[in-house]
Amino acid sequence: MTIKILPARLANQIAAGEVVERPASVVKELVENSLDSGATRIDIDIEKGGAKLIRVRDNGKGIVKDELGLALSRHATSKIHSLDDLEAIMSLGFRGEALASISSVSRLTLTSRPATQEQAWAAHSEGRDMAVKLLPAAHPIGTSVEVLDLFFNTPARRKFLRTEKTEFAHIDELIKRIALSRFDVTINLRHNGKLIKQYRAAKNELQAEKRIAAVCGNQFVRSMLKIELEHQGLKLHGWITTPDGARQQSDLQYCYVNGRMMRDKLINHAIRQSYETSLRPDQFATYVLFIEIDPHQVDVNVHPAKHEVRFHQARLVHDFIYQALADALAQSHHIDRPEVNASAFHQVNDQGELEQTEQKQAEPPSVVMPDSSHRADEQAVPEQVYQAVERVPSYPGRVSEPQPKGEATQLQTSRSDWVESRPMPRSKTNDRYGQPSPSKQEAAVYQQLMQTPDVPPMQLPQATTTLSTPQDNQPVESLGKAICMASGQFVLMADKAGAHLVSLAKAEWLRVYGQLQVGEQGLKTQPLLVPLSLKIDAPQAAALEHNQPLLSQLGIEIKFRNQQTVMVMGVPAPLRQQNLQQLIPDLLSYAALNAEQSQLSANLSIGTLSKWLADQVVRVKNDYTLSEAIQIVAEVEMLWQGTLPLHDTQFVRPIDFSATIAAFNL
Repeated sequence: MTIKILPARLANQIAAGEVVERPASVVKELVENSLDSGATRIDIDIEKGGAKLIRVRDNGKGIVKDELGLALSRHATSKIHSLDDLEAIMSLGFRGEALASISSVSRLTLTSRPATQEQAWAAHSEGRDMAVKLLPAAHPIGTSVEVLDLFFNTPARRKFLRTEKTEFAHIDELIKRIALSRFDVTINLRHNGKLIKQYRAAKNELQAEKRIAAVCGNQFVRSMLKIELEHQGLKLHGWITTPDGARQQSDLQYCYVNGRMMRDKLINHAIRQSYETSLRPDQFATYVLFIEIDPHQVDVNVHPAKHEVRFHQARLVHDFIYQALADALAQSHHIDRPEVNASAFHQVNDQGELEQTEQKQAEPPSVVMPDSSHRADEQAVPEQVYQAVERVPSYPGRVSEPQPKGEATQLQTSRSDWVESRPMPRSKTNDRYGQPSPSKQEAAVYQQLMQTPDVPPMQLPQATTTLSTPQDNQPVESLGKAICMASGQFVLMADKAGAHLVSLAKAEWLRVYGQLQVGEQGLKTQPLLVPLSLKIDAPQAAALEHNQPLLSQLGIEIKFRNQQTVMVMGVPAPLRQQNLQQLIPDLLSYAALNAEQSQLSANLSIGTLSKWLADQVVRVKNDYTLSEAIQIVAEVEMLWQGTLPLHDTQFVRPIDFSATIAAFNL
C-alpha cells in the first residue's frame, strides 16, 4: 500500500466523525463559539430535531469579511497562537476544527458583521467541495451560523440519527447545561418555529435561583445548599442538595471546570464519596458545581469532545472537592463530619488513577458552638449555622434573599437581624406541610441565638406601628380593598373593621391548593400532547397501583407499560406547566414513603396529596407588584368562595395603629 496524504475534504469528513456525532454536537460547537465571542444573547432555531436546520445567532464581536473564508478552514482559530496559549486555555473552543467539519457534512452559511463594518457578509460552503462563496448580506452586529441538511452527503451516517423527538431532547439537555454555566447570557431555544425554552440573563442571585429552578426543578431549590470555598488557587462554588434532594437517576448532575461542561471520573468520584454515608446505593446526588483552577494546572485537550480533563495535581483536586462537600453536608446536620484520617481512604495518584491508601491528614477545624453559660458575641456564631453554606427557606416555593459576599468569619449584618431573617435550620423530619422540621440540636442553637442580646436595651421611639395577633384584635372577617405593598411580599388591605397585612406567599399556596380541590366528579384531566414515559422502581410501582383511584380523582392519568415503565397520559391544569419528568416520580416516591411509614396506605388521602402537590408547584417571588397582588387575592377569594382561613396568622394579620395614633396626641 502506498502512503499518501489525505485530501482536505476527506480529512474534514473523518474529523467530522469526532466533532459531529449528532445535531446536539453541532449546537454545542456553535453555541460555544458564540460564548467565546462575548455574546450576551444567543438565539437557537431547530427544525426536525436538527436534521433539517440548525441556526445559531448571537450578538458577539463578529468576524471581519477577510476572515470569513478562513474561518471555515481546518485548524483556523483566533483563540490560540502559540504553545503557551495551548497550556493556559480559558476559551471553550481552540482546535479550529468545528466549522470545517460541520461544513463538510452539511450546507453551511456563516453570516457576520463586526462593529467596524457597515455591511455584513455571508460565507457559503456546501459539502465535500468545500468551496466558499462570499456574498453581501443584511445582519446586525454579531454572527449567525445556519446548518442545513446535516449529513446530506453521508447517508450512512444520516441513517444513524434517532427520531426527531430524541435528537431534540439531546439538544434541550445540552442547552440546560450551557444555561447553568453562563447566568449572564440570555438563551432562547425554538423547535419547528415554537419557543421551547427561554433563559433570561440573571443579574442577581434571585434571578440565578429562578434559572436553577427552571432547569433543575423546584425540589432542587428547596433542598439546595450554596457553597463557596477557596484554597491554594482552587475555588469551588455552586449548589448541592441535602440527601432529601437525591434522585433515582443521575440526570441533575452538572459540573464545570473553568466554565467548561465536564463528566470527569475524578470529579464524580470525589462527589460520590462525599455522599456515600448519606445516600442509598440506588440514589444519586444532585448538584450544580463550578470549579475554577489555574489554567496551567489543567489539561483540557485530552478528550475528543472535551468532556474530561487531566489535573496536574489530581490528588489535591479530589480531596479538595470531597472535603468541601462533606463539610457542607456536615454543617447542615445531614451527615456526620467526615473523618479525613480514615484508614481506608480513597486517594488519587499523580497519574489521575484512583487508589486506596493508608494516609492520615489533619482534621478539619473544629466548630465553635455557643455556650449558654456565657454571652456569645458575633464572632461566636457557629460555623455550621453561618458560613459558606447558604440555607434555603423552608416555606414552600420561597426563594432566599441574596446574601452579602465576604469571608466566612466576617458577619455583614448584626446577629439579631440575621437570625430574624433566616429560617430555622432543617433536618430530615417532615412537618405537617411536608417540609423538614428542625432537629433538637438545631432548635436549641436557634433558640439560644434568639435569646442572646446583641446590644444593651435601648429606648424605643414612642411612635411605633405594631403588628398584633388575633388575641389582641377582633378576628378578620373580610380582606377588603388592597391599599399598597409592604416589603414586596405582603399587601396592605383594609375594610370597615380595620387594616391588615396579607402574606402573598401563603396566598399563592392557597391559590394552588384551591385549584387542586376535588369535587364530586374529580379534577378534569388534560391529556398530554405526547405521553411521557418514565422508569419507576418497585416501591413506586406498588404505590401507583394502590393509589390509582386517588390519582384519577386528582386528574393524574398514569398507565403501566411494563413492570418498570409507566406512561403519563394526562394531568390537571395546575400541573400542566410543571416538570412532570421530575414531579411524577417524586409524587410516587412520596406515596411509597407514606405507605412505608404508616404501613397503611389508606392514610394517604386526597387532601394529603393536594397539599403535597401545592408545596411542589407553588413559586413565590420577593418583588410582587400591587397589580399582581390584587390578581392573586381575587383568584384566591373566587376559589375559596367565602371559606378563606382568615384565622390563619400565616395568611392574614390585623395591624394595630393605636400606638401611632396616640403619638400624635403627645
